[in-house]
Amino acid sequence: MDELDKTILRILVSNHDKPLRRIAADLGIPVSTLHDRVKKLVRQGVIKGKTIILDEKKLGYTIKALILVNVDGKKILEVEKEIARNPNVQLVLDITGEFDIAVVALFKTIEELDRFVKNLLKNPAIKQTRTSIAFRTIKQEINPPII
Repeated sequence: MDELDKTILRILVSNHDKPLRRIAADLGIPVSTLHDRVKKLVRQGVIKGKTIILDEKKLGYTIKALILVNVDGKKILEVEKEIARNPNVQLVLDITGEFDIAVVALFKTIEELDRFVKNLLKNPAIKQTRTSIAFRTIKQEINPPII
């Protein structure tokens, strides 16, 4: 990936609905070149898709929780997959340290969060959970830095 590819990615990430014709004009390259570059980035898997970003609070999700989970070592992958199937779950990380799994999930009510955690604890492979609620999100990126 060269500097032009990186510049194209930065523009697409920050202004995804800008027409390719305008991006090409801004970069001083033919639209066909830009189109070919974008297709190549898609084919290489650098661009995985296009998405919209929803406002979680406007959809009623007022609670963002970080849930740390300690699991029987032989069952970690199985438990991670089970947790990931829940539609409230935004992120599942396989981590090192005192806990095995970190989960970020959104809930509309504290009762939903309570049911989620209690449901987790019904699984005999889950030894312990520790839950923290975020007061506010300071930064949340969906894309890695383009350096």
